[in-house]
Order: sequence, then C-alpha cells, then structure tokens
Amino acid sequence: MSGCWLGRTAILLLMALVTVVPASADSPGSELKLLTDADDTFTSPDGQISVEQYQGKKGEDDLVYQFWTFDEKHQNGALLNPGEDIDRAGYPAGFRFSRNSQWLVRMQKLGAGYHTLFLYRRTGYQFSSATPKPFGDMAWDYFFSQPVSRKMHRKSRDRRSLNHKQVHLVQGMDDNYAGMGKRWPDSRYIVLTLSFDSQGEDRPLPWINGWRCVFDTKTGQFSIPVDFVDHNAKAVEFPGRSRR
Repeated sequence: MSGCWLGRTAILLLMALVTVVPASADSPGSELKLLTDADDTFTSPDGQISVEQYQGKKGEDDLVYQFWTFDEKHQNGALLNPGEDIDRAGYPAGFRFSRNSQWLVRMQKLGAGYHTLFLYRRTGYQFSSATPKPFGDMAWDYFFSQPVSRKMHRKSRDRRSLNHKQVHLVQGMDDNYAGMGKRWPDSRYIVLTLSFDSQGEDRPLPWINGWRCVFDTKTGQFSIPVDFVDHNAKAVEFPGRSRR
C-alpha cells in the first residue's frame, strides 16, 4: 500500500515539475548574455514595448542570438525568434517599429553581403510573427512573380544561387514615409528594397540594385506604386552597361 502511495506521490511531483517549466519561457535563460550598447535595445513609439537582444554560444566558435520583447515594467516577456539557429540568428539585428507601435520589422544580417527582414504584429504587450515565412522571402517571391525577373535566375528555380541577396527596409517607416512625399494611412505600408549582384559569374546575367516594392499590412499584399516604376527600371543592371 505504501509503495502505491509513494508511486502516486512521485507522479504528482513529476507533474508539478513539468507544469513549472513553462514559467521560465517568459524570460531569457541565465546562460544568455544581454547586449547592453545603446543601439542594442529598441523602444516602441508609445513607450510600452522594448526589444532586447541576448547572445548565446553555439558549439565551440559560433554565436546565436535571441530577441525578446518586454513591457515597460520588464514583464510579459516574449521570444520573437523561437527555434532559430545560426542560419537566421547568427548576428545581432536592428529593429524598427511602425508609428502606431503595432508592427515591428527585424533587420537581420545573414552573412557577408546577405540580409533579410522579419515582420511581427502586436497583440497586447507581445509581438508574434505576422507572416508564414520570413518577410524577406515573401518579398523575393513577389519579385520573382514580376516580368522583370524572367531572365535573372542563375540556376533553374534556385534562388539560393543569387549572389549577395539582400532585402532592406527603406527609411521612413516611423513617419509613414513622409520624407518620400507620401501621404499614406498611418502605419499601413512598409517599403522594401531588394538587391543581388553577379559577382564571380563567368557569364553575368542581369541583376538588381535597390529594386523597390511596398507591403500593405491591411491586405497582406505586395505592390509597386506608380511612382516607383521609373526607379525600378533604373535598378535593373545589365552586363557591360556602365553603372549610374
């Protein structure tokens, strides 16, 4: 009888331990190091949310980063990039909030000459991924749906073969791109720029340098505004043509 009681007690204790574990999921582990330079932490325009970056070791030589959001009391912690490894989180990142503090863009270096973006949406005091894949990958999907991309594939249906593939956020998200002369609805649009080059190719094909598109946070769709058309035409580079 006592054996059964001890067994039941052990099971209950084990269950209690299991239920306690998730409580630590609202803050970084003690093995991670907080980055403390002034430009490592980002605060939303309404002052309610901050993004902190934490560094951890991966193997003998590699580093991996976690990005956490907290409220103004440093509570309600949420990890922005669960499950990411050095291929997506091997470097510190930059962050930009929309003016209404409801959207957050992560600007992520992937390696020498490679860069992408991640987009997050706010719910309460936390942000979570707003797209089913990295925001930058969605921008490339859109680019490769455009006629201009037809002769730019380096390998059949293999976009990973693009040299120095980069997606960047165009400055102006914090003022709704007023500096570009826009009068867009508050925090609705996000402007991106895409680039890759032909470095190292024996027979260079056309490439792009600063090709622009816009993401609509209301509809979830990309588009090219009419006043971007001339800019994008000049962003296409051809072998043998002098750089502007």
